[in-house]
Amino acid sequence: MSRIGKKAITIPKGVTITFKDGSLNVKGPKGSLDQAVPEGIGVNIEGETLTFTRSSDERRQRALHGLTRALANNMVQGVTNGFQKKLELVGVGYKAEKRGKWVQFALGFSHPIIFVPPEDITIDIPAPTQVTITGTNKQLVGAVAAKIRSVRPPEPYKGKGVKYSDEVIIRKAGKTAGK
Repeated sequence: MSRIGKKAITIPKGVTITFKDGSLNVKGPKGSLDQAVPEGIGVNIEGETLTFTRSSDERRQRALHGLTRALANNMVQGVTNGFQKKLELVGVGYKAEKRGKWVQFALGFSHPIIFVPPEDITIDIPAPTQVTITGTNKQLVGAVAAKIRSVRPPEPYKGKGVKYSDEVIIRKAGKTAGK
């Protein structure tokens, strides 16, 4: 058995889980999420627990067993607590401004970068050099953070760019260090 796949997920109060037509629906205080369940993976909802079973011991079924359980666990956590990523803008003149629903970034280019987030994502700017991305879908929060970071990833010589708040930039020595 998959070590992750055989773990039961405890359903918190205020969260309802339904499985219908091969789709798992999780509703909670922060919203609702849907996920398709692959063929061969069984879903058992019994009281306060959610468990997954697989139909065979094929390699693909074993992999999907753990994956489906992990995705369902992320959905339960997302509708109860939500997920967030924090970004930092490092560099002289690098800043972010919230303008209605979209965000304008000044990242050292000759033009401002305008980013429109998806519907389920909220972007907060607590300081001009800090960006907080929150949402219920873990994959979407990570994808939005990665997309913003990809506009100007941190460079290794001065450390300028957009980085995750917990990311450590390994700095390189410049040309003068070789002498």
